Amino acid sequence: MTTPAEPNVVPFPKAEKVKSSTERIWGAAVRKYGYTGIPSILIQGQRRLGVTPLQMNILLQLLDYYIDPTRPPFPRKALIAERMGVSAKTIQINMRALEKAGLIQREIRKKAAGDYDSNIYHLDGLIARVRALEPEFREAREERQRTKRRVEMPRGRREAE
Repeated sequence: MTTPAEPNVVPFPKAEKVKSSTERIWGAAVRKYGYTGIPSILIQGQRRLGVTPLQMNILLQLLDYYIDPTRPPFPRKALIAERMGVSAKTIQINMRALEKAGLIQREIRKKAAGDYDSNIYHLDGLIARVRALEPEFREAREERQRTKRRVEMPRGRREAE
């Protein structure tokens, strides 16, 4: 009786890991410390949102702490001030302005002993305002695409202008 031959197993080639665009731009060493996703609409719509450059920097600092949508950021104002090279009072004044504009909402936290802890900052207002800008950005993109298609079409084949 003959024994069945061992099947010839060909190893499956390992797929090469595709690096993220962030890693390709900044490198693996920088990428391993994390990154923050900032929507282009927030950056390009800064003026429409009525956000000063200092307030934009504060928002970016808050977004750096906003890792999980179920857990709003709660950094200390002093830490943000230190990172930005401004006073804690400057941060406080500008956060109040952002709160008044409806972009952030501050929730005061207390420790079990009754002492104040760092505030929680809800960014729902900012997110809603950025989402509300999306239709304008979509329409502008579609208009650019229509213009590009029209210009690329030979004059004799274009629809009546």
